[in-house]
Amino acid sequence: MTNTEAFHQSFDFFYREGGGISAGTDSSILCLTIADRCNTAVNTMWQNHTMVSNFFLSGLTTSHVAELILFTFFVVIYVLIILGNILIIFTIALDQHLHSPMYFFLSNLSIIDICHSSVVMPKMLADFLVDKKSISFEECVAQMFFLHLFACTEIFLLTIMAYDRYIAICNPMHYGTIMSWKMCLQLATVMWMGGLIHSVSLTALTLNLPYCGPSSIDNFFCDVPLVIKLACTNTHVLEMLIVSNSGLISVVCFLVLVTSCVIILISLRNHLSEGQHKALSTCAAHLTVVTLFLGHCIFIYLRPAKSLAADKVVSVFFTAITPLMNPLIYTFRNEDMQNALRKLCKRQIDSQDK
Repeated sequence: MTNTEAFHQSFDFFYREGGGISAGTDSSILCLTIADRCNTAVNTMWQNHTMVSNFFLSGLTTSHVAELILFTFFVVIYVLIILGNILIIFTIALDQHLHSPMYFFLSNLSIIDICHSSVVMPKMLADFLVDKKSISFEECVAQMFFLHLFACTEIFLLTIMAYDRYIAICNPMHYGTIMSWKMCLQLATVMWMGGLIHSVSLTALTLNLPYCGPSSIDNFFCDVPLVIKLACTNTHVLEMLIVSNSGLISVVCFLVLVTSCVIILISLRNHLSEGQHKALSTCAAHLTVVTLFLGHCIFIYLRPAKSLAADKVVSVFFTAITPLMNPLIYTFRNEDMQNALRKLCKRQIDSQDK
C-alpha cells in the first residue's frame, strides 16, 4: 500500500466515523478529535504492515560440525587476507622502486580487498558460532552499502589497471607522460566517486521499499537482490534497474578488460622486450583476478533476483577467495614485488641484529 492510498483510506475512515463532531464544537477539541481519529485510522491501516527490524540469514550450512570446520578455515583465510594485503601496502610504501602508477593502483586494490572482505567475513565468522543468525535492519543496510561501494570501486580500479598495462605495453615511450601522478590521482578520485554514487543509488532504492515480512535471507550476508525480494510490493522495475546498473557495469568493464588484453597480445606478436615481458606477465595475472571477481558480479547481478544453489559458492569466492588470491597472484608472479619483499625482510633482520 502506498502512502497516498493510506492517506485517502484514513480520511475515508475519518469521514465515516465523523458524525460525532458537531458544528458548534470548540476548535481545540475539534483538532484533538481529528488528530485522534486520524491516528486510529492510520494505525488500523498499517497494523498488518509493521516494519521489519531484523533479518535472518540462512548461512552456509545447517550442520554445527561443518560450521566449526568452516569457522577454522575462514579464520585462517581472513587473517591471510589482512596480513597479505597489509604486507603489499607497506612494501610498496617503503620501496622507492615501486613508486610507480602500477603499484599505486595495486596498493589501492589491497586497501579495497581488506575493506571488502571485512564487510562480510567478521559477521560470517560470528554466525558460525551461533544457531540464530540474525542481522538488524540497520546493519543489513550498512552491509549492502559498503559491499557495493568497495565492489564497484574495485571493478573501476581493475579497469584502470588494465588501461595502465595497455599504455605500458603498447605505448611505452609516452607512458610517463600519460600516466602522470596527476592523472593517477584523478583516476583514483573518479573510481571512488563512481563506487560511492553506485552504492548510494542502490541503497536508496532499497530503503525506499516497505518491508513487512518475510525476513529470511537465503545467504550468509545481505545483498540488494536478496533483500528486495522481501519487500511488500512489486519489485520488478527495481530488479531491472539492478540488472541495468550492476550487471551492465560488470559486463562493460569485463569486455573492456578482455579487449585490452587482446589488443596487447596482438601488438606483441612479433616483438617482446624484457620490459614488455614483465608487463605481459602482470597483464596475465590481472586477467586472472578480473575473471574471478567479475565472474561473480555477472552471475549474480545480470539476472532477476532469484536464489540458486550456486549463489553461496560464488559468493564465497567473491567475498573471501578473491581478496586472498590478489596478494598471491600479484606477489608471487611479480619479480619486482619479490625483490622488494626480500629487501624488506633483509632490512628487518639487519635491524634486529643491531
